Amino acid sequence: MGINIVAQNKKARHDYEILEKFEAGMVLVGAEVKALRAKRANLADSFCRFIQGELYLMNAHIAHLETTVKHYIPDTRTPRKLLLHKKELEKLYVKVHKDGYTIVPLMIYFNERNLVKVSIAIAKGKQLHDKRADMKAKTLDREAQQSIKNREY
Repeated sequence: MGINIVAQNKKARHDYEILEKFEAGMVLVGAEVKALRAKRANLADSFCRFIQGELYLMNAHIAHLETTVKHYIPDTRTPRKLLLHKKELEKLYVKVHKDGYTIVPLMIYFNERNLVKVSIAIAKGKQLHDKRADMKAKTLDREAQQSIKNREY
């Protein structure tokens, strides 16, 4: 069955070097799960931040569906609490505050048990020359794969 990907943060892999990944649950209110099933989410410009010792997903957009209750419309960019084990939270806290790394969300998805999960990662920002080197390596790999594919035997 696998996972059902709702939204991906494609810019994160371009702007950051991913060091370690984690899986976190997310606290949702109202009809946000319905909106996620309809793939009405966007992780562009989203990030994670510690607020009073708890990790929150900031600036992630989950749209309101027109088919749900009209009386209660939650804010689409409200901070959403992420659920992790205490040891994982402590590890992330140390990495962010002592080592200066960043926590970025990579994707929102439904796991095998049909629960909403967020894949987050400890990341280090890339410099411009690192981005150029990555793009050059990808181009070379792509050209090598095409030449192998188009080679006649």
